[in-house]
Amino acid sequence: MHIHKLDTWRHGHIFFDLEVSRANERRTLLVVLLTAATMVVEITAGWWFNSMALLADGWHMATHAGALGIAVFVYRYQRRHADNPRFTFGAGKVETLGGFTSAVILGVVAILMIWESGERLIEPLTISFDEAMAVAVLGLAVNLISAWILGAGHAHGHQHGHDHDHGHDHGHQHGHHHDHNLRAAYLHVLADALTSVLAIVALLCGKMFGWVWMDAAMGIVGALIISRWAYGLLRDSGRVLLDSAVSDDTAEAVRRAIEDDSDNRVVDLHLWRVGPKHLGAIVSLVTHYPRPPEHYKALLAPFRDLAHVTVEVNVCADEPCLPQDIS
Repeated sequence: MHIHKLDTWRHGHIFFDLEVSRANERRTLLVVLLTAATMVVEITAGWWFNSMALLADGWHMATHAGALGIAVFVYRYQRRHADNPRFTFGAGKVETLGGFTSAVILGVVAILMIWESGERLIEPLTISFDEAMAVAVLGLAVNLISAWILGAGHAHGHQHGHDHDHGHDHGHQHGHHHDHNLRAAYLHVLADALTSVLAIVALLCGKMFGWVWMDAAMGIVGALIISRWAYGLLRDSGRVLLDSAVSDDTAEAVRRAIEDDSDNRVVDLHLWRVGPKHLGAIVSLVTHYPRPPEHYKALLAPFRDLAHVTVEVNVCADEPCLPQDIS
């Protein structure tokens, strides 16, 4: 058989949108520059004015700048290796790995924030409230602008995922088609905005009521909130990386689609994510009336998430339980 004819049976393994990847990279790079500039101002001001809340917000932004930098690298790496055959099922999971890495970084920083805040509770320092609040307000403004920049891409991807899902004829998994890389970047700046608000509240309380301890306390509160967010992203991205992110309802719907046809029985089924909006599937079935693999793939056509399907057909030699459907 000629090589050029074999090409008609081959298919690509790009399970992500290249144009969306480029657009998200541009948004994220702009936010990296804004975040890095604000980070330098906040850390310098926090050290100069002795504000733990401001320092915590600045270091938090520093980690976000690093995490957002990872996000930019991930998008570029993903596109560069889109057609690399060394990635068995494509490079679609690279964005999930980026989100997982960002979550680990956040968890470490939260621990450091709690440690530093605890020291400030024991040995409080004199705080220049007015100057520290001015810088915190600046940080909040930058965070809100950054959230708006990233939010456009985040909302577009999320909506696209929902539109895609609701086209299914089966009652399986809807939504949750996240680009974990963009989700990490988006939640990084939202968490930054939150810690900026906490810093402002702490500084106001310290100035108006003399509650200097509120500065360190808000550092601990911010760290706990960041920890919870980091855990959520670790959990969701980890499930994708470990191929356990597909719901039982989805698996059952795929199984029913095969078994409702003739006397087919699914004996082995594997479903996993190969990209933000794409699934891979390996289906092993046994039947008395074998058909070509294309027949069984056609049964799964309503599941538009299924981008890479492998079907194994095993013939049962026992007496048929059902008559052959000649229709």
